[in-house]
Amino acid sequence: MGAAVDIADMIHRGGVFELEGKNPQEVYSKVTKLVKLPAGTDPEVVYKSLCEREQVLTTAVGNGIALPHTRTPVLNSEDSEAICVVYLKNPIDMKAIDGRPVSVMFVLLASSTQTHLSVLSKLAGLFNNSKFKLALERKTGEERLAAIIRGVA
Repeated sequence: MGAAVDIADMIHRGGVFELEGKNPQEVYSKVTKLVKLPAGTDPEVVYKSLCEREQVLTTAVGNGIALPHTRTPVLNSEDSEAICVVYLKNPIDMKAIDGRPVSVMFVLLASSTQTHLSVLSKLAGLFNNSKFKLALERKTGEERLAAIIRGVA
């Protein structure tokens, strides 16, 4: 995928959810049950991979945002790559460098390191976009997020 990564399409494949959870592990458990994984992909393997990555170092990046992902790709095709946007009903402490609790997660499920890095780069740019930040604060749905990402809102 590389430069052709389409964040809006990946969010469409992953979905937008509002969930409760006392800690990242509870949220990851729920996400892996809700997201449409490709045939042959074990939700338990995805869950464990997300939890293992979180144990290494927090995926909280500050400003109430976390970017949970696995250390190695868990999907086997670009067509199945997804980002699950998870609005937390109650923010959780994920030890972010700025000390703010996490209120929104972008759970990245990729098939390659190249896609993973490209997505992180594009998301970092979006987090600096005032419309996008406001949309996250308002727990905006998929359509509006996609419009902002594509620059048409």
